[in-house]
Amino acid sequence: MGDRDRLREYRGKRDVRRSGEPEGRSASADGEPRFVVQIHDASTLHFDFRLQVGDVLKSWSVPKGPSDDPHDKRLALPTEDHPLRYEEFEGVIPEGEYGGGTVIVWDHGTYQPLSHDRRGRPVGFEESLEHGHTRFRLKGAKLHGEYALTRFRGGKEEGEDGRESWLLMKAGGERGHGHGTPDPRRARSVTSGRTLAQVAADDDGRK
Repeated sequence: MGDRDRLREYRGKRDVRRSGEPEGRSASADGEPRFVVQIHDASTLHFDFRLQVGDVLKSWSVPKGPSDDPHDKRLALPTEDHPLRYEEFEGVIPEGEYGGGTVIVWDHGTYQPLSHDRRGRPVGFEESLEHGHTRFRLKGAKLHGEYALTRFRGGKEEGEDGRESWLLMKAGGERGHGHGTPDPRRARSVTSGRTLAQVAADDDGRK
């Protein structure tokens, strides 16, 4: 599926001229696949977890954020695919626009797909997502090691509306580097060193 089709929903939900977000155009997909975790202070404060699959970022909203504790299973709700350039997006989406609120880049880096079939043969990452379970190794500034995404449907936790939901969890029985899930209000951007409040204040200062 081409970039035009994969990003149709992204473009349809927002006016990038007003929001300041990257346009839904293709970008270089060379090298190891990328990931980014953004903190988004919109109608609800949450984390956005994005993995590069081909020429787009597959995206999930993770209300409580990723954890490096294998016992933490975090609800992850799929959102629309985003352009690769979204990895660098940090700023304030104006009130009234889709997703209005402040965004910072909490972590980013590359990842290594790890999914295999029952015979131990590697399975393509997009195929593993379609099957509803995938494993990968994150190599970020803050998140490291094996993680898994597993799909399930229905349940009280997501409002019993039957929409597709996933669980994001640390895998491989390994503990992380002690970062855990940060306090999103105190967390700092891995690219600018700013907090949500500082990004919002800087935006106000430019108006």
